[in-house]
Amino acid sequence: MTTQVPATPFTEPAPAELLERVATALKEKNFAVEILDDAEAARERIKELIPEGALVFTGASETLRLSGIDDDINQSGRYDSVKARSGTMDRATQLSDIWRLLAVPDVIVGSVSAVTESGSLVVASASGSQLAGYSGAAPKAIWVVGAQKVVPDLDTALRRIEEYCLPLETERAMKVYGVPSSVNRLLVLNKEPMPGRGTVLLVREAIGF
Repeated sequence: MTTQVPATPFTEPAPAELLERVATALKEKNFAVEILDDAEAARERIKELIPEGALVFTGASETLRLSGIDDDINQSGRYDSVKARSGTMDRATQLSDIWRLLAVPDVIVGSVSAVTESGSLVVASASGSQLAGYSGAAPKAIWVVGAQKVVPDLDTALRRIEEYCLPLETERAMKVYGVPSSVNRLLVLNKEPMPGRGTVLLVREAIGF
């Protein structure tokens, strides 16, 4: 199966000056922000930001997979991985316990579908498993965001999701699960009520969807 992705500007990394403006906008909205050169730098920074032994949930993310961050968290043994723990639980009898683990880990790590120039983070999800933690239930949230995800405004963010992200995620889901993906839930983080709870690692290169 080959997905035809429309020709859009959604793959081009934002230039340095624009990334700086986005970082400033995010900081004004109480997000902690760092601009890093590449995915490897983000991978190393994650190790510094998350204490060893912390209960960590990683939202589904090609950015985390491609960078190696997903394996670092869920397979290294350095952290208490929610995915590893929940994988041993019985979904027929412990589903509510699984959802509590997903919603309230010590740290949730993931990415976003888009970040606007005014400093809003936009997340699309099929299951919603990461949204409670992202929106405030987890005491600490970290998002690794490729520079190609910067968009002018919310309307463009939604178009990026429908025209660019969804076809690629559907292709991935068909290979892994045998079913297409869909945008069942959307989360827009306009501001962080608890200053510094959320950290955005802006990567100068393009990575992920």
